[in-house]
Amino acid sequence: MFSVLKNRFEQGYRTCSYPKEKPAIFERYRGKPVVQPDAPRELAEICADACPQAAINVDLKKIDMGRCIFCGTCEMLSNKKFVRFTGDFEIATAQKEHLVTAGDLPDLAEHSKQHFKKLFGRSLQLRQVSAAGCNACEADLNVLATPFFDLARFGINFVASPRHSDGIVVTGPVSRNMKTALLQTFEAIPEPKVVIAVGSCAITGGPFYGSPEITGGLDKILPVDLFIPGCPPHPLTNLHALLSFFK
Repeated sequence: MFSVLKNRFEQGYRTCSYPKEKPAIFERYRGKPVVQPDAPRELAEICADACPQAAINVDLKKIDMGRCIFCGTCEMLSNKKFVRFTGDFEIATAQKEHLVTAGDLPDLAEHSKQHFKKLFGRSLQLRQVSAAGCNACEADLNVLATPFFDLARFGINFVASPRHSDGIVVTGPVSRNMKTALLQTFEAIPEPKVVIAVGSCAITGGPFYGSPEITGGLDKILPVDLFIPGCPPHPLTNLHALLSFFK
């Protein structure tokens, strides 16, 4: 017991202060993209042609963060004169169309469903389903349980059974072989329930977009309440989304 207390005293308090304070992010992290509206159309077309996800709309000069895998190709080709990725990790939205952006995003807290805040504001239990994911999104969700993020201090936990949960968190492109299992998990969750799509794969199919083996977006088979873009989303992106939408 004394060794445990000694170790705790030596280690100190390691949990991040977010959301009271924004922690410093690694400088190479690519967060919310900002599009320069006065960039030449020719430059935008070069970036759009090189985009592996067809995420750039040349006419609107916007990026679909639901498709974007944040590879940084457009930023590199334009030398940040058309697209610049910022360090802003607060990029989740309540509506899919809001992911198509030039850098401006609505306040997620204002667009959240108020009855969800009343129902789940003090306790939110989630069942995570990897629907053919690569484990990147899954890993950055799992890390929320570590002492640094300590998701449980906000009353949010991941549970093993859908019957004990208030909602479902889906990662991966939802392959044909996983569709039935996913729908059965969703049906097992008692009403009222929430659906959260995490990562570009779950939102649009990600790198597998257009494949006949996937659904092409979770919202095509389930009513999605919260979209968290990224490939994978930063743990703080997930944390911000959950706190803003439900607390």
